[in-house]
Amino acid sequence: MEKLIIDAHSHLWLNQDTVVNGTRICQLEPNRSRSLFFGEERQMLPPFMTDGQNTAERFLSNMDYAQVAAAVVTQEFIDGIQNSYLIQVENRYPNRFFTFGMLDYRYPGYMEMAPAVVDSFKGIKVPAARLPQQFLTDEMMQLMHLLEEKGRILGIELMDGDAQVGQMEEIIQECPNLKIAIGHFGMVTREGWMSQIRLARHKNVFVESGGITWLFNDEFYPFPSAVRAIKEAADEVGMEKLMWGSDYPRTITAITYKMSYDFVLKSTELTDREKQLFLGENAKQFFGFGELPQLPYIKNMSE
Repeated sequence: MEKLIIDAHSHLWLNQDTVVNGTRICQLEPNRSRSLFFGEERQMLPPFMTDGQNTAERFLSNMDYAQVAAAVVTQEFIDGIQNSYLIQVENRYPNRFFTFGMLDYRYPGYMEMAPAVVDSFKGIKVPAARLPQQFLTDEMMQLMHLLEEKGRILGIELMDGDAQVGQMEEIIQECPNLKIAIGHFGMVTREGWMSQIRLARHKNVFVESGGITWLFNDEFYPFPSAVRAIKEAADEVGMEKLMWGSDYPRTITAITYKMSYDFVLKSTELTDREKQLFLGENAKQFFGFGELPQLPYIKNMSE
């Protein structure tokens, strides 16, 4: 089958040094690819990335090798706010990356900075799962209206199950023209995950699968339960509302980057057309990617 592959959920940073819930998250020194993560040592990057820099150039090398034409770069509090670097990335590689900006919603008054950040990015990320369960404040709704007015995309990850789904329904009702990407496939291995998937019944809401290999990590490649979950979600909202995402680079500490989509490509439970939609065509349309490179298959030395 002819394939266009776009990664709808990835991360980049030059330096990871932040505080979440009063606990520092940072690279361990010297020359370690591991991070201090909520008081524990974690393998945040593949072990050969010893300088702690998760750069666009390294990602592009992985993307070219795996024949991934473009990627969406999202943000998370555990990486620190990466707006400055991601503006550079999109300016340098406009045909390969769509980047999300982010504000620090943990502290009131972020709307003062919001217009400048919204003007700098095509999308804004809200990691609602790391905010109080009642994340939809008056200030947050102001941000939603601003995003709709400016034609920006909202990227959002929710707490497990339906804890925040009602608030999303309120946002969708208030801002019917706001395009929304629900992340982490609704936290698919958690009870009540389908309530998040059902949000994609609304015309401007899509779901991306960033982290699905992490969520099914105990099963490991070729992740048959993940494939079944994709089919179940497609039965509920249609395959045209679902997008593949890798959650690079954290997921490639366990598998290769190519393996993070190859289990879908090689599955016999999905049709070629379903694979085309899920792996790239939906994301191309949703995020508005233009002309993309055609990447040849390069043989490994072991072949």
